[in-house]
Amino acid sequence: MHKLVVCLLVCAATAPAQQAKNYKDAAEYNLYESVVKDIDAGGFAKAVADLDAWKTRYGESDFKQEREFFYVLAYAGTNQPDKVIDLSTDLLANGSLDAAKQVRVLYSAATAIQQIPNPTEQQLATASKAARDLAAFDKTPDGIAPDAWASTLIQLQTTAHGALLYVALLPGAQALRKNDCAGAESALRKALDEFPESAQAAGYLGETWMCLYKTDRQRAPFAIYEFARAASLDPAKGMADPKWQQQTVEPALERLYTSYHGADPEGLRQLKELAVKSPLPPEGFSIDSAAQIAQRKQADFEAKNPELALWLRIKAALTAADGDQYFASDLDGVDMPQLKGILIEAKPACRPTELRVAVPSLDTKPPFLPEIDLKLEKPLAGRPDLNGEIRWEGTGAAFTKAPFLLTVKTAKEKIQGLNFRPCTTSPITRK
Repeated sequence: MHKLVVCLLVCAATAPAQQAKNYKDAAEYNLYESVVKDIDAGGFAKAVADLDAWKTRYGESDFKQEREFFYVLAYAGTNQPDKVIDLSTDLLANGSLDAAKQVRVLYSAATAIQQIPNPTEQQLATASKAARDLAAFDKTPDGIAPDAWASTLIQLQTTAHGALLYVALLPGAQALRKNDCAGAESALRKALDEFPESAQAAGYLGETWMCLYKTDRQRAPFAIYEFARAASLDPAKGMADPKWQQQTVEPALERLYTSYHGADPEGLRQLKELAVKSPLPPEGFSIDSAAQIAQRKQADFEAKNPELALWLRIKAALTAADGDQYFASDLDGVDMPQLKGILIEAKPACRPTELRVAVPSLDTKPPFLPEIDLKLEKPLAGRPDLNGEIRWEGTGAAFTKAPFLLTVKTAKEKIQGLNFRPCTTSPITRK
């Protein structure tokens, strides 16, 4: 909490007691005064030592409750949260603290619980009640001006809500550390019901669904949604550290989204806009995986380019390590479906018996390399035009990997798209 808040509460809480209590002797009074001075000066380690000396020498004292209260402040100042919670339990149960001391103990307990990784059930119960009481606290302690108290109260409530959120998230976080994915999901859904605007709850639920993704691949889009929500919620509204959102959650979200879906800045922006609207993904929510996108593109490609798609599958099988075996078992002597390509060479150029064909991909630029050799039963009559598109059917006859060439037996009537010119011979020049 802000130093001003601490100062206001400490100064008010350590004001001289007004009750009619008596010190055992001057030495006890001096110890009391030393502790107050230590705490007012922020010397919490010295305060603990002075409190220990006071307790050892004066176990029974009219100021026993004050001493325990000072212990709470001193333990809080020396980062001993377990002791803060344990002492707060009895002090708060007593019900006789004035407003200044009560609010300081409530604040100390609410702060301390957030520093304990594995609190006991009793510590959780004490801190939860303290946080709820702190959130509802409406008494102005003596010695604090109303305007100062108004700003202090806002910060006290922030601490109270932070403690309640910590307690709500703890079961899910602990389950995640144990790799209990199902247990974490149940606990974090409950936490999200209580704190629907929490960025941390969204982040933890995202981690949980990634944990479940190991056995249930459909969880990935939901996990990405929660990470998008955790990264995009207003930090004040979402009770989150903006640095955590920007430096931890945002990079993790981008990596996960790109890995699952592919690079898509506009899609990610739209996802963030959607995620801030609801704690959980809406009905029917999904994100296409990169594999789904590729399958859809492939299906569209095959529908628009059936011959090319068929050839690419054949070529991939032929160029694989077992390509020769594939040719022998699937193509040699087998009637092949119709294919399409570019005629780039006729052998010989006039009345050819072989046609060399390229089957370029959509993005391939000329010059094209021959990949298929069409062996004709009879020579063609004329000179075929080159660089035109033809379609053919035939039977697999031979194959070489280097250079790559598939030989197909066919006939003129099985070829579509051929255009011819008459063969001409150079005139004989007589001398």
